[in-house]
This record gives sequence, C-alpha cells and structure tokens, in this order.
Amino acid sequence: MPSDSSFDIVSEVNLQEMDNAVVQAQKEIGTRFDFKGSAASISEFNKKEKELVLTADGEAQLEAVVQVLVSKMIKRGVDAKSLDRQKLEEATGSTVRQKIKLKNGIDRDTAKALQKQIKELGLKVNASIQGEALRVTGAKKDDLQAVMSALRAKPPAIPLQFNNYR
Repeated sequence: MPSDSSFDIVSEVNLQEMDNAVVQAQKEIGTRFDFKGSAASISEFNKKEKELVLTADGEAQLEAVVQVLVSKMIKRGVDAKSLDRQKLEEATGSTVRQKIKLKNGIDRDTAKALQKQIKELGLKVNASIQGEALRVTGAKKDDLQAVMSALRAKPPAIPLQFNNYR
C-alpha cells in the first residue's frame, strides 16, 4: 500500500521581506510631499516582538501611512492580512500612534474552522492540528491539491502558506 501524502498549512510572515517593506515605506514617507513637516512615520519595527509602531498628525494621515506600508508589503510578497492593527492612541504633541502586530501561526479557533472547512469538502483526507500549524494527510495527491484549491478560493482572515508537500 502506498504511503499517505501530506502537507502543512501554516501562517508565517517572512520577517526579512517585511523589514525590506518597512525600509521602503520609510523612504517613501520621507520623500512624499504630503508628509513633509509632519509626524508621519513608521517609528519602530521590533522583529523580536513582531510589532510595528506608526505615528502621524491625525487619523487620516495614519491611514495614508498604512496604505504606503501595505503597498510595499504587497510588492515584497508579504500578505497584508498578517497585520493586526491595535487601537489608536493619542501621543505627544497632538499626534496619534498605532501599534500593529504581525500575525504569526494559526490560533486554535482558526485551526478548528479550517478543519471543519476541509471536512465539508467530502474528500478522503485527514486534517490534524499540530501546534500553530495544520497537517493534512491523504492517500491521493489530487485530494490534497483539491484542499489547497478550496482554501485558496475561500481563505480565512489570516494569510496561509502550504509547506512540506510530499
């Protein structure tokens, strides 16, 4: 009997590409005319904590900073769904600040929802939660590819990658 094939569903952020996107966004913010003389910036990117801090003169300007960041992320291949925006805070000198955490890993509730979605496909595959990942196994590679296609067609609110396909 042939051995089962499998793949892992993970949600990871490539921190090097994210760092490159942040650097490019900082350069654009520094040179754009509408940001001249303002507090608009990506003031901090903590790779260890996977957290960004954005500052601006107002909420509208902060949204513009986020749009610049997201456009650079997309160009670098980092999914914008990985941004978990925290609540807006008042900062010093009539400026606003917002922390943005990077989503990494699949939380338990999302993993269970993915498991249910895979079961509803009616394919002969098994999805098991393994820490912050989901392992999908099945006898036919066609079934595994059907699962990938279905998840790409109806993705959850987090970015997904498919690893270790064998």
